[in-house]
Amino acid sequence: LRVGVLNFARACVMRVALAVVPAVSAVVGVDVSDLVSESEFSCLRTPGGQGAVEFVIARVYQSVGDVDPDGAQTIKNAKAAGIQNVDGYIFPCVSCGDAAGQVSATVDHLRSSGADFGMLWYDIENYHWGSQGSNQAFIKEMVDEGKKLGIKAGIYTNYDNWATIVGADWNYPASQGLPVWYAHYDGSASFSDFGAFGGWSTPNIKQYLGGHTSCGVGVDYNWYPAGEDAVDDVVV
Repeated sequence: LRVGVLNFARACVMRVALAVVPAVSAVVGVDVSDLVSESEFSCLRTPGGQGAVEFVIARVYQSVGDVDPDGAQTIKNAKAAGIQNVDGYIFPCVSCGDAAGQVSATVDHLRSSGADFGMLWYDIENYHWGSQGSNQAFIKEMVDEGKKLGIKAGIYTNYDNWATIVGADWNYPASQGLPVWYAHYDGSASFSDFGAFGGWSTPNIKQYLGGHTSCGVGVDYNWYPAGEDAVDDVVV
């Protein structure tokens, strides 16, 4: 939920019995939807399991129609633990309307709270959406407001969600330079499973392991290849 994440290089990531560990030269990160403390992030930075966490994407807006009360503090805790690349994701409330207002409220809250985020990811998954036409208008409003506010943004989704919500070929976010962070819980830190949709021919981040617990924290694990920039090297 996705998020700027900058370049990292890693020679090797430990493999363990889970059999769903990242490949060599991988940059590993997590997304979280609950408050995570500085000490918990420090634990997540240690090698083991899926590898040391090097980026974080925290939920900063909830589908109930309000900013996440824990999002800003989670971002600050990650930074305090030494994780430099920390983003937020917005789980929008479609039935609430005012897509632009949801983006601006999130940005205002993070900035006033002193939460230094890299970018915001718009979470587009099957949850109380309307017609494809109205959904397209809602997402376009989010994208346009983010550009107006001068923030970096991206889209979190996958082929099935995108095809259902807006149509597989709708490409407005991609045409505006927004990267895609996609979900496929196959336990494989690889883009080999990605198929083009929505104007994206290459993804920027993959969420490959969901509903996991590490260091007592509920997380989803994400990945992108070391030596690539998960934000700036956008391919559409």
